[in-house]
Amino acid sequence: MRRLCDVTAGNYAVIRDLAATELLRERMLALGLTKGARVEVIRKGPSGDPTVYDIRGAMIALRREEASLVAVEE
Repeated sequence: MRRLCDVTAGNYAVIRDLAATELLRERMLALGLTKGARVEVIRKGPSGDPTVYDIRGAMIALRREEASLVAVEE
């Protein structure tokens, strides 16, 4: 499986698993990063960090280290 940080801008992915723990996991779940959710990669920052994602109609910016904890399937 791929990680969310590896998906290129303009593509979609479906969340399969979260490797985050404790407070970060709770935050990600509250943002809608749940198993089966469809995510669109909107754009990456100038240096590739952070990246803006469309998750359930909300625009969310995640740093690469956070997005690397999300396993996805394109």
